[in-house]
Amino acid sequence: MTKTFLTALIVIGFLLMPSRLAFGAPAQWGEEVGPGIEYRLFRLDNPLNNVFVTRMDRNTPVLTIESSLSRGNVAGDTETVSDMAQRYGDAINYWDRTWGQRNQVVVAINGYYFDYGSETAYSGQIHSGWYAKRFTDCATGSGGSGFAWKSDRSAFIGESVSHPDTKQVITFLDNDYLMQIDGLNVARGDNDLILYTPQYDSDTGTDSSGVEVLVEMDAPAGVTDGEMVTGTVSQIRKDSGSTPIPFDHVILSATGNARTILLENVKSGDQIGISQKIKAYVSDCSTSPTGPDWTDTYASIAGAFYFLKDGAIRDYSDDPGAAARAPRTAIAYNDDYIFFIVVDGRDAAHSLGMTIGELAKFARDKLGATYGIAEDGGGSSTMVINGTVVNNTYCNINSCKGAISIYIPMVSGSGGLTKSEVDPGNDVSPLPTTQPDKLSADGLPLTSQYYVYSQDATGPTLQRLVANGLMMVVVQPREQSSIFSPGDQVKASSSTDVRLGPGSNYAVVDTVDAATQGAIVEHPNGLNGVWAKGSYWWKVDFGSIVGWVSEASISTGSQIGIPLCPDCLPE
Repeated sequence: MTKTFLTALIVIGFLLMPSRLAFGAPAQWGEEVGPGIEYRLFRLDNPLNNVFVTRMDRNTPVLTIESSLSRGNVAGDTETVSDMAQRYGDAINYWDRTWGQRNQVVVAINGYYFDYGSETAYSGQIHSGWYAKRFTDCATGSGGSGFAWKSDRSAFIGESVSHPDTKQVITFLDNDYLMQIDGLNVARGDNDLILYTPQYDSDTGTDSSGVEVLVEMDAPAGVTDGEMVTGTVSQIRKDSGSTPIPFDHVILSATGNARTILLENVKSGDQIGISQKIKAYVSDCSTSPTGPDWTDTYASIAGAFYFLKDGAIRDYSDDPGAAARAPRTAIAYNDDYIFFIVVDGRDAAHSLGMTIGELAKFARDKLGATYGIAEDGGGSSTMVINGTVVNNTYCNINSCKGAISIYIPMVSGSGGLTKSEVDPGNDVSPLPTTQPDKLSADGLPLTSQYYVYSQDATGPTLQRLVANGLMMVVVQPREQSSIFSPGDQVKASSSTDVRLGPGSNYAVVDTVDAATQGAIVEHPNGLNGVWAKGSYWWKVDFGSIVGWVSEASISTGSQIGIPLCPDCLPE
């Protein structure tokens, strides 16, 4: 064999080798912050910007997107992005159509605009399969929607939507009677039938003029297309006022004529079907309803400036809000990845912010995204990775007109900026050690009504309170205890909080005293002894109070050395 021939064979063999073997493992895009989730800080020139990006591999089975609600409700409240991430961390979800798996929250960003008076997010939201708040309907406004993530791992960006009256119905399966739903998670009016889900608030907040029917659901009451989500009537409350909303229930709340019709058609133990349809359009409601199918959407929040559609940048240059350089938050995606994007701004020394056009160009040309939509920007723009705020929220809120010491924490050595980087000629005070007492760039006073200032080992942080957000989540498998069984007699070991669901993220419905006797209740969806928020949880009937308690707070009589009844005393 000649030397030339041998060399040729080696070259041919090298070229035929798989690329991973021939050239080594593919270059890592960024720092891995969770399985299938990477983080990268882009430092750009022209214009000067710090852009924080996480990307989630859509083909990693244990990953999903979830939405977050401030303080767990849509009734009107705000919370920091980091507190929302903590609220939903280790909490149960309904991914893969299964209750009891849990969220490991890796990345969280802020969501959509909200009203400062009511502290409620504009437009709609879908959370863990539940339709929590209707998107703005064509009949009442622009009909806009936003980014959506479905149970089959597909994603889309919706545009205008409507809610046909005849497709928002309750079906009484025992007699096939239908009633129209007059509203979802809104205040009840006269002659209304309102559907309340657990995302509304801890209770319905209604007066005693109506009737409220509790329905234990087989699955979340989400968006369907001609199908029904079913449940069983567990209780009927007449003229009793506000009703607590358990995590797996809906409340049918009716007054006036709707009350009369509801009572004529329902009784305890009946099967109920719930249908909610979204009619989607490709642009506005004057077009044919040929938009995306919202059925089985798992998580969604509204958005503004749908800036990238099928690889084409959409022009918003005539909109002053889009044409200004400002802090931005956005969601983008392609066939392989979901991207969360946060652009810092209002910082003359480090990051000026982006126009919507610049954001679209970055998402397409730097990230390879084909679709993208913006969320609330300005002082709201926040990214949290594994519990740490990684961007410069202080300047986003307060506007740094000169050079300033900024704090961008490093994520496991990712190369983030630190407080030690102080530029000369500083004409703005560095990060404060107490709550700043001046106006923000948005003209709002820096008080706890709008912002939260905190300081820990990583340094000081200033965050705006927002109404909702999105999260990248690693789905943890369901874990359960077998220490008790349904029907077991138990008692409270001490004064015990009884909650609306399995986890400390659910509201306390009542408290029972130590030694209060109860019985373990069989959960129809098999969540007996499910693990969440650092504890195993059991549904217990204490007589006048039924709800979820942590395993550590209950025990059997033999376990604590006290019999459950006088007849059990030894002779």
